Amino acid sequence: MKYSKWIGLVVYIGLIYICFIPWTYHADLGKYFTGFFSEKNIYGKPGKFFIIFSVICVLMMFVEKVWAKFVHIFFAGVILAYALKTYHLYTSSYNAYSPEKQPGIYLLLLVSILSFAISLFPDMKIRK
Repeated sequence: MKYSKWIGLVVYIGLIYICFIPWTYHADLGKYFTGFFSEKNIYGKPGKFFIIFSVICVLMMFVEKVWAKFVHIFFAGVILAYALKTYHLYTSSYNAYSPEKQPGIYLLLLVSILSFAISLFPDMKIRK
């Protein structure tokens, strides 16, 4: 793919942005949870993880070595797995209450899937 690096860059910048928008709304607390905020930090700060791994993936995308492409696939897979875990954690019911899902949590899953797909199609020149 000719433009996979630039599409990947946009995807990873989008993933970083998604960490700052609301993922769930908890009416019992009257608060929106994001990648950096949860009540008393119970869910941690998965936004830090996504930002660090997104930066690593962007660096691996622009390195023209075969090993970097494999590292990129690995880290994109870890991002996808952690996004699935985060989705389950943030949207789970507790004390007979289910939080209201916001568009950010769905975008997190979509962009994580896109990042993994981008990692599978690297833009690399093959020597003859």
